[in-house]
Amino acid sequence: MTDPTKMPTATAAAAAIAAGKLTALDLVETFLARVAEREPVVQAFAELDADGAREAARALDAAGHGGPLHGIPLGFKDIIATAGLATRYNSPIYADNVPQQDASVVALSRVAGGIVLGKTVTCEFANRAPGPTTNPHDKARTPGGSSSGSAAAVAAGMVPLALGTQTSGSVIRPASFCGVHGFKGSWGEISYAGTKLTSGTLDTIGIYARSLQDIALYRAVLTDTRPMNLQRGNVPAPRIGVYRTPFASQAGPGSFEALDAVANAASKAGALVADRSLPAHFGALNDAVRWISAWEGARSLAWEKSFHRDRISPDLRLGRIQDGEACTHEVYTANCRLAERCRLEFDAVFDDIDILLTLASPGEAPLGLKETGTAVFNAAFTALHVPCVTLPGHTGPNGMPIGVQVVGKRSTDHRLLEIAAWLEHVAL
Repeated sequence: MTDPTKMPTATAAAAAIAAGKLTALDLVETFLARVAEREPVVQAFAELDADGAREAARALDAAGHGGPLHGIPLGFKDIIATAGLATRYNSPIYADNVPQQDASVVALSRVAGGIVLGKTVTCEFANRAPGPTTNPHDKARTPGGSSSGSAAAVAAGMVPLALGTQTSGSVIRPASFCGVHGFKGSWGEISYAGTKLTSGTLDTIGIYARSLQDIALYRAVLTDTRPMNLQRGNVPAPRIGVYRTPFASQAGPGSFEALDAVANAASKAGALVADRSLPAHFGALNDAVRWISAWEGARSLAWEKSFHRDRISPDLRLGRIQDGEACTHEVYTANCRLAERCRLEFDAVFDDIDILLTLASPGEAPLGLKETGTAVFNAAFTALHVPCVTLPGHTGPNGMPIGVQVVGKRSTDHRLLEIAAWLEHVAL
């Protein structure tokens, strides 16, 4: 079996194509061969468009080198609309749904030369009811969710880049479980247009990759910003707050060991490292995410629940939809106000630190495919609208990946990635 780390990163492949050392078609064929090897077990794709990818690659090769993603195969979570390619949301209601136009992130990717290799498996409407995807490191374990296929496809080396979404912890946690980089940007900076909505207050596009440089490359495309060359020397040794969360009892073996290992290595490399707590009312943000996403989600799925309720899974129907229907507007607005208050207060946390370092997941991926793991270590940061990135590199007692989460101030995504690169260089 091919080692996924031997597969080219997006940055390396783009450079090789630009230098005339590699064609887009050869790159696509390399990744399709990897898909043929790993997909029967991992089952990361809801729809694979091998012929379309080859056709796009030939066209790019004929046109000559173009944008920053020229020839790079991409995976898109199957709630992101792709023109001419089925987008089913993991729901029988949309079994025959073929959009006529791309979501904004797909359109921007194509304009930059990216190639749609396929649609990756999602939980139903990016909520509950996981698909068949397995963890590439152990087929008996979940890859996490709801962006299960995107995380697993990158971890298995079937695509160098994939997009997911996060409403609670659906980017950061699967990245930790699968041992890859996962990036959730500041809320709203990457357009959500054309992506199936659950919660307009929370939903955020995220990127999966095997390197931070690949994350930076793709983020620049999706935000129309200047590409970054991530180097350790770009930033001085940072000031790091280690956040152990009020939910530490829910962390499994290996979680805090990974966190402490990174913190200690950073300290030895010159970072100022100290434990940092947050005001007590921040502990209520997890419940706030539950009620905000339920209230908004029940309304985002108004057509589906009103006309096709019997075709929605019991997990979703009796979970988020039922919660949303039972939630009063007063409860919803009270939780929205709490989130707004905490966002303003959280900005001030960064007056004397540069990043928060905390848990990305409860530990190793749980056994079984019916559950995708708790988002208790992620949801508050989603509510806070801040950028977060998972740094892989540690393993737990069963040899499964465990990542750590690096959190930055709102709208400082560029700086977060630079600090994360510094941290990865010295600690992983």
